[in-house]
Amino acid sequence: MKTDELAREIAADIGTDKVTTAPEDLVCYAYDCSIYTSKPDIVVRAESKLDIARVLKIANNKKVPVIARGAATSNCGAVIPTTGGIILDMLGMDKIIEIDEDNFIVVCEPGVVTAVLQAEVEKRGLFYPPDPQGLNMSTIGGNVATGAGGPRAVKYGTTRDYVLSLETIIADGSILRTGGKFVKDVSGYNLTQLLVGSEGTLGVFTEIGVKLLPLPEARKTVLCTFASLDDASIAVTEILRSKVIPSMLELLDKTSVQLIQNYMDAGYPTDAEAILLIEVDGSKADVESQVVTVKNVCMSCRAGEIRIAGTRAEEESIWAGRKSGFAALSAYRPVVIPEDATVPRSRLPEMIRQVQAIAKKYDMLLPTFGHAGDGNAHPHICINPGTAELEKAKKIKDEIYREALKLGGTITGEHGVGMVKRHLAKLQHGDKALELMAGIKKAFDPNNILNPGKAF
Repeated sequence: MKTDELAREIAADIGTDKVTTAPEDLVCYAYDCSIYTSKPDIVVRAESKLDIARVLKIANNKKVPVIARGAATSNCGAVIPTTGGIILDMLGMDKIIEIDEDNFIVVCEPGVVTAVLQAEVEKRGLFYPPDPQGLNMSTIGGNVATGAGGPRAVKYGTTRDYVLSLETIIADGSILRTGGKFVKDVSGYNLTQLLVGSEGTLGVFTEIGVKLLPLPEARKTVLCTFASLDDASIAVTEILRSKVIPSMLELLDKTSVQLIQNYMDAGYPTDAEAILLIEVDGSKADVESQVVTVKNVCMSCRAGEIRIAGTRAEEESIWAGRKSGFAALSAYRPVVIPEDATVPRSRLPEMIRQVQAIAKKYDMLLPTFGHAGDGNAHPHICINPGTAELEKAKKIKDEIYREALKLGGTITGEHGVGMVKRHLAKLQHGDKALELMAGIKKAFDPNNILNPGKAF
C-alpha cells in the first residue's frame, strides 16, 4: 500500500487533524538527540489509547513499522525511524490521571514531562526520585521505555524501581494491563518489569503508575576537591562504607571542570584532578549528621577544599556547573556525544583511566562526569560536524564500551541501547540471551512492527 493510501486510511479511522505526511512535518520527526536522522513516512499525533490501538491494528495488518516518540531526548537513536513507517507522537497524552496519597502512587499518561510530575506530587509532600538529565524535557513514557536513571540513582534507584503498573497496547492493537496499586505481587511472570526498558519494541504505553515516597524534610550539598582521581574514588567507596548513602554522588574530572569554568564561573577549582559533588537528604538531624560524616571521610581521603552549602542559593550555585556541563561541552565542540559506560563502582577509577588513555590515543578530549556512586561514567565525545572526527568518534565509542565490559560493566546504565549500541549487545549478553530476547519480541510483536532495529 502506498503511503498516501495508508495515511488516508488512518485519518479516516482517527481523524484527519491527527495525521500528516507533509514534508516539513516529517523532517521534524527525523531526529532525536543522537547524531543520526531518518524520516518517517507518516506522523500520527495520538490523543487517546483508542487512537493508538487503531493505528497499531492497521499497521500490523499491513506490516508497517510504528515508533512511539515522546520528547525525543534519546542520545542513542532510540526513536529514529530507520525503516520509515509511522511515528506515534505521544506528547498529546500528557494528563496526570490520579495522585493517590493513601497508596503513594501517581497514575499518568506517557506524555507527562518528568519535572512536571515531580512538581505536582511535591505540592502534596510526596516525592518521585528518578531524575534523568533531561527531566525538564523528557517524558515519563520515554523514561519507562529506557529505564532512565540520573544522579539520585545511588540512593533511590532508577525508573525501573518505581513502575508499579502499566497499560500497554501491543502490536495487534490489544490492550495489556499489568501490575496495580499493590507493592507485592508474585503471580505469574512480572510483565510490568519486562516492559520497562524495552525501548518501544514490545508495546506502546498509554497509562503508567509509579510509586511515590515522602518528600525528604531537608537536604545539603558538599563540594570536595581532590589532587588525584584515585583519592576521589576511594572517598566514594569510604562514604558508602560509612553507612551514609548520599542522594547524589557525582564526580567531575579535570577536563570537565576546566570546560565548565571556561563556559561559566561555577566556582570550581581548575587545578583539581577531580571534584565530588555530594548531596545528602532526610530529616534535619540526619542531614547534619551525614554532612559531618561525609566531611570527615573526605578529609581522611586527602580532600583539598571542602565546601558545605549553607543556603539554598549556595547549593544551587554548586550544582549549576554540573547541570550546565552539556552546554559547556557544546561551547567547546558543537556536537557532543554522551556515552554511558557503567562498571562496578570500585572499578570506576580504572574505567576513567581507560577513557583517558583512549583520549590520548585519538588525540581528542573526552571530558568525563557522571554518577560515581553507582559506577556510571559519562565520557563525552566532542567533535566538529562534517569532519574526520565523526569516524574517530565511532571508534572511540566502541573502545569505551569494550573496556567497560572487560571491567565487568555494561554498555548502558541508563541511556538505553537504541540503534547506536545494538551491535555491542552480543558482546555483553551472548547468543543464548539474544535468542531468548528475540523469542520474547516475537511473542509480543510477530510482524516486527514495533520500533524495529532497536534494543538488541
